[in-house]
Amino acid sequence: MTAGSCFAQHIARYLGRFGFHTLITEDAHPIASAEIAEAFHYGMFSARYGNIYTARQLLQLFQRAFGHFDPVEDMWEQDGIYLDPYRPRIQPGGFASEREYLLDRDRHFAAVRRAFEDLDIFIFTLGLTESWRSRRDGAVFPLCPGVGGGQFDEQRHEFHNFTVEEIASDLLQFMEHLGRINSRAKVILTVSPVPLVATAEPRHVLVSTTYSKSVLRVACETVCSGRTDVIYFPSYEIVTGSFSRGAYFGPDCRSVTEEAVNHVMGVFFRHFTTAADFSTLASQPRSDRDRHLEEMEKIVAVICEEEMLDRQNRRRRGRRRKGRRSLQT
Repeated sequence: MTAGSCFAQHIARYLGRFGFHTLITEDAHPIASAEIAEAFHYGMFSARYGNIYTARQLLQLFQRAFGHFDPVEDMWEQDGIYLDPYRPRIQPGGFASEREYLLDRDRHFAAVRRAFEDLDIFIFTLGLTESWRSRRDGAVFPLCPGVGGGQFDEQRHEFHNFTVEEIASDLLQFMEHLGRINSRAKVILTVSPVPLVATAEPRHVLVSTTYSKSVLRVACETVCSGRTDVIYFPSYEIVTGSFSRGAYFGPDCRSVTEEAVNHVMGVFFRHFTTAADFSTLASQPRSDRDRHLEEMEKIVAVICEEEMLDRQNRRRRGRRRKGRRSLQT
């Protein structure tokens, strides 16, 4: 079972590509085309939970699916359209009625329960420390309310930047819960190398990125050092290491190239699998690989809610520039 931030989508893709059984408990209807299934987030992860950026989101997903946590803010309604606050992008156009939304959510929770109960190995990619949460019960959203749905209300919502201690505690609580329903489960933790696109802290996003990734890395080490059923895999280090000379990021200095994912997964397969030969990942002739990457335009598209923040920032900058031109005229 795979879950996590945007980068986790690459891991799931490669596992399927090389014949591993990635657990899918929530699949699209057989008549749905591949394009429709992808648009509705079927098959992206083991169930249709979308990107899970923080350890608290993961813990609360488990708690909600098994009936241990029922958030106060459990539905967004606007102009007759209903959205799930905790997976606002999984249903293009939203749900047409409250009943449709509730039935889909019940089906989703059943799929999440089956996934956790049946998995052998859980791979979780941590992406962020920054989050937006409910002031009333601490429910964490994948995106600030008002960006992908709902409306932001400073009386109901607040920003929170998780600490090492909080993240380690959330991961340990999650593994305790998981162990009770699935004693054979083992966990692989990894940190996404994708930098933050925006920050809610009063500082440059580069500083927040360094803080966030450092905290996530230390939290992983804290958890792994105390348990035998969890291990860390260094996808972050492979992509961001100085030996790559920056070549593993696209022109935007944020998107991870296919060559980088190829390197990461080649190392993963060599160290975590023995059943097949994956040497072609690393030994493919450079010229052939470069030609292949050019045809794919080098950058692999993944669905990432954070990019909505960047689009909003660009629109704001555009309005400010337009306003300045009007004043000059």
